[in-house]
Amino acid sequence: MSEHAEDYFEPAGWEQRYAGAGSVWSGDPNPQLVAEVSGFEPRTALDVGCGEGGDVIWLARRGWTVTGADFSAAGLARAAANAEAAGVSEQIEWWQVDAREFDAQGRVWDLVTTHFLHPPDGGMIAVAARLAAAVAPGGHLLVVGHGPSATHDRQSDERRRALFRAADLLPALPADVHPLVVEQRPRTVTRGDETFEIEDSTLLAQRSAAP
Repeated sequence: MSEHAEDYFEPAGWEQRYAGAGSVWSGDPNPQLVAEVSGFEPRTALDVGCGEGGDVIWLARRGWTVTGADFSAAGLARAAANAEAAGVSEQIEWWQVDAREFDAQGRVWDLVTTHFLHPPDGGMIAVAARLAAAVAPGGHLLVVGHGPSATHDRQSDERRRALFRAADLLPALPADVHPLVVEQRPRTVTRGDETFEIEDSTLLAQRSAAP
């Protein structure tokens, strides 16, 4: 995909990316989702920015009833096909929505999660606030993203400004949503012949249970 901001941050660029041949992502669940959620009782979950559905399918296989949301129609079509192939499509519904305009309109989920969603110009704080509003009493919010690092120095200024640390998102949490994990987690990634270190900005928070 081009480095131009309009390609990276807007639906049209991702429609183009998902229109290509072959999978864009591995299909494996993101490691911080596995680390934090494996011990949870499966209930209802919302994954925003679900792409080709790897995390949605992992949750559904573990017994969750999942809503997969993304702003790309092509990405959602791939995700639905992958879920059908995995035999979990009956546990999943799909929702085309831009996270920057996300409004649950009173609907809540026991787990609200997003992985590597990077709105421009520090916009993840506002997005995290929108997602926190959709967490059910006693439920969890899990936000994971790329932290600033030397690995990203080659990217455009627009993309670097979209990176965030877990602590940056704390102002997004309402008073009844309490942080449990606020960490920069190092991870080694290999792409092609190149191996490098990155940080997963990991925020896990829980809404107070209903009285």
